[in-house]
Amino acid sequence: MERLIFIIDSFTAWVGKAFAWCILILAFGVGYEVFVRYVLRDPTAWAFDISYMMYGALFMMAGAYTLSRDGHVRGDVVYRLWKPKTQAKVELVLYILFFYPGVTALMLAGFDYASESWFYKEVSVMSPANVPVFQFKMIIPAAGALLFIQGIAQICRCIICIKTGEWPAHTEDVEEMETVLQHQHDDGLTELKPSISTGEGGDK
Repeated sequence: MERLIFIIDSFTAWVGKAFAWCILILAFGVGYEVFVRYVLRDPTAWAFDISYMMYGALFMMAGAYTLSRDGHVRGDVVYRLWKPKTQAKVELVLYILFFYPGVTALMLAGFDYASESWFYKEVSVMSPANVPVFQFKMIIPAAGALLFIQGIAQICRCIICIKTGEWPAHTEDVEEMETVLQHQHDDGLTELKPSISTGEGGDK
């Protein structure tokens, strides 16, 4: 079961990191638009379309990756007070009752929406450039499928925690700078305590 979790986490991480390159395209498009609009006084007709398509693709396709790293925002005022086994039981029920029905609806409705867009060869109505957007609509069911797969790993995590009483560790990855600084601060305090207790840290 842990092997399955690792395989799914690795796959969704690869997809999420691949789509992270959309940030560079997004940054280039916005930067170029700002330059030509305010310096050359000649705005583009495509930059806005590129920006929301890149942001949408990044946001949708990184959802499963974020879930695998437990990075989604949650209201854990009560949740964090529970024992891990209780947390796992509640999460398992919520995945079955809410997560999977919602994700399944996203895949099915998203596929119908994307298929209709492909049939009409939909273009953007946000600018006169008529930028084609029908191909990007397939990201909706694809994102749903990724979440569906990642949900299997999350359910496996819940089952392991219910059996062992401990959550299986998440794959180490990039951390927020705030978290890194907090770890450094905690490590510094840990190193300082033995010195103080033995008197090596100078005068008390």
